[in-house]
Amino acid sequence: MENTKKSNVTTWLSRTSDIAFILWCSIAAFGAYFCMYAFRKPFNTGHYDGLRLFGMDYKSVLIIAQVFGYMLSKFIGIKVIAELKSAQRVWLIISLILAAGLSLLLFALVPFPYNFICLFLNGLPLGMIWGIVFSFLEGRRFTELLGFGLNISIIVASGVLKTIYVFIQQQIHISEFWMPFIVGALFFPFFLLFVWMLAVIPVPNEKDRLLRTERIPMDKETRKHTMALYGVGVVTIVVVYAFLTVMRDFRDNFSVEIWDEIQPGYVGTVFATTEIISSIVVILSVGLIAFIRNNHKGFLCTLILMVFGVLLSGTGTLLFQMHYLNAYSWMMLLGIGLFLAYTPVQTVLFERIIALFKLKANAGFFVYICDSVGYLGSVALLLFKEFGLPGVRWSSILIYFSYAITPICLILLLAIFIFFTDKLRSKKKQSVHAEADIILK
Repeated sequence: MENTKKSNVTTWLSRTSDIAFILWCSIAAFGAYFCMYAFRKPFNTGHYDGLRLFGMDYKSVLIIAQVFGYMLSKFIGIKVIAELKSAQRVWLIISLILAAGLSLLLFALVPFPYNFICLFLNGLPLGMIWGIVFSFLEGRRFTELLGFGLNISIIVASGVLKTIYVFIQQQIHISEFWMPFIVGALFFPFFLLFVWMLAVIPVPNEKDRLLRTERIPMDKETRKHTMALYGVGVVTIVVVYAFLTVMRDFRDNFSVEIWDEIQPGYVGTVFATTEIISSIVVILSVGLIAFIRNNHKGFLCTLILMVFGVLLSGTGTLLFQMHYLNAYSWMMLLGIGLFLAYTPVQTVLFERIIALFKLKANAGFFVYICDSVGYLGSVALLLFKEFGLPGVRWSSILIYFSYAITPICLILLLAIFIFFTDKLRSKKKQSVHAEADIILK
């Protein structure tokens, strides 16, 4: 009966209008990834006042432990997601979420100071969720639009969940150690619904494969061959993405402390409102790229959007320091700029590169290389803050890092443009020579 329902819905989705198909996929992706965040982020809304371990605030220990697990998950995901077959996706994503939920239960049951290990175990399965969700969407002519849901959830989920966390805790006054499990359990039934919605999405059709290239699992030899040809460009993208990930993660993980410093007495809804506004700007900007059918033009527009995002975050920080912007406007502009530069790498940039060069690849492989290095950088910054700059304010770290990455990322984005433009010229020359050889024969 279940298979029949799935088949009926899949058939309907393959025949329905483009708008209905895009809405279905966007809602499914948004819901599944938003629910993942319910297992990953709520713990960092707590303060854990007065608790210290290894010479650090306990909250920093918890964040480092989880990010370290999340980072290892990304390294594991380079192979797992690259080789993932469609038949394995549903059982794997549910198993990973169940493992994350169990670790949150242990976080509540295991006494301080040993329960920080539970957050390492929590991060370990969660890092692979993005790759599984995106594997249902990639390789389609509307992938940028289908990725709306992922883009929105990445931007708004953490802020909205912080607001939900604060509301629940104010109502029932539960321990900060139990709150992460309660929030996760609240969203688990919804997670199952959205995974089913993903599972019934039909595979890419012939038109999708023609415009965007068929996406296939990548074995070890394919990965080595691809990196041999495009490794320099990919590594440059990885470095840009790593800087953006570190800054985004720092702003997100310590947003409570940053708001305490820049605007004491702030209203709890700022977490949700700043991110919702950011998401609207970002999805409209990224979504417009989907209407560019030419993959070369789509690639160039993506780089331009990333440049604009980097400039906006740096300029917003400067205007805040010069007192032309208040705290709310700065955090919002910083978020918009960061996500305009960060989000396209996940859902657009590699999608266009694969299609442009007709690579036998999938986007998950490239994104997981980026994520693994990015979260390694997040761990490094947290450790440096705790041991190298113990007295420096959280907001000051955010400001200084914003200034540092602006010129670096702009230079690297120019290098990415030059590398792939040169590769495209070489590819066109090879194509011309091949055609000439055929004519001569």
